Amino acid sequence: MPAELPLDRPGSVTPDAWRRWYWLWDAFFAIDFAATFWLVLGYPNPAGDRLVATGAVAAIALSYLLAGRRITMADEQRRGDRWFAAVLVALTVVAVLADPNGGFVLFAVCPMLYLTLPAVPATVVTTLAVLLPPASVIIKHGVREPDLATLLPMTAILALFGVFIGFWLQRVVQQSKERAELIEKLEASRAEVAMLSHEAGTAAERERLAREIHDTLAQGFTSIVTLAQAAESEMDTEPAAARRHLELTARTARENLAEARAMVAALTPSALDAGSLEDAVRRQADRLAEETGSRVRCEIAELPPLGMATDVVLLRAAQEALTNVRKHAHADSVSIGLSVVDDLVRLTVTDDGAGFVVAGETARFGLRGMRTRAEQVGGTLTIRSEPGAGTTVELEVPR
Repeated sequence: MPAELPLDRPGSVTPDAWRRWYWLWDAFFAIDFAATFWLVLGYPNPAGDRLVATGAVAAIALSYLLAGRRITMADEQRRGDRWFAAVLVALTVVAVLADPNGGFVLFAVCPMLYLTLPAVPATVVTTLAVLLPPASVIIKHGVREPDLATLLPMTAILALFGVFIGFWLQRVVQQSKERAELIEKLEASRAEVAMLSHEAGTAAERERLAREIHDTLAQGFTSIVTLAQAAESEMDTEPAAARRHLELTARTARENLAEARAMVAALTPSALDAGSLEDAVRRQADRLAEETGSRVRCEIAELPPLGMATDVVLLRAAQEALTNVRKHAHADSVSIGLSVVDDLVRLTVTDDGAGFVVAGETARFGLRGMRTRAEQVGGTLTIRSEPGAGTTVELEVPR
């Protein structure tokens, strides 16, 4: 399984961007609360009004610390958020009507409203809240032109600020959620790809091991059984022939054991450990002649270095073809050729045995394994056979 990527979403190991940088909002709100306190307490308004406004602003700050911060950082809006917004608006009304300077707290309240309410209600409530400072001035001092000349531009700026910041905040939060959903989908897709890749790799390895077992151990055990049966039938009548078959049985068993050890250790085929590809094919031909008594002609040219993968494909193909001759062909003569033709290495195994209908036999595991091996190195396998007319197996692979 691939290493886990840090997910930038709430609840993951790595917090999302909104949470990582939320401390900037904490700092902004703290500065706004401090400035509001300074304005309310610094201006010579009636002490009672200043006390009420200060208490209301302090209650807003406390509400933010106890509940607002958790609510504004939440992933989704909940029903309880509207209660917090209602309390926020009520305390803001008290603070601003008590002292118009308390309206400076709106720089903190407006973003919080957009973080706790949907866009349309938040815009309506923010716009109404921004009208509180001029309304407070009018209530306390009546309509005075100097005050309106100062308050109206400030009110317009505050309204624009509140709406702009609010929509910007909601957009940032929405993008953060969309990014978290995208990352979650990507992680799910990556997990699925990893699972499919693992399954495909497991299937490919299983098929590879099946071919290896078929081309080595199964063929060797078939030879051992055949030789043992021959030795048993000759034990009383032809002791010398029986002894020769028993020697071949022991040698085949030792070679099978070497193949098994090489397979377990994930090494190259033991036949190639003992020499070149040409030597390995000649040994296979000699064994076929000894076991079956057929005339085996072997024509092998000197080959250039081919690489281990190509050597294995050619050797396994030769083993499979000769095993089929041994088990099914009952041939009197067999011809094995290994040569270089242009940029190809060609292996040819021809016998004069029973033959078969190619279309009906190519689905057999051994022939299918030969074709699969050839395709893995960019080669081609051709089989020509007719009942009673022998068989030719031709494999061509790039040099």
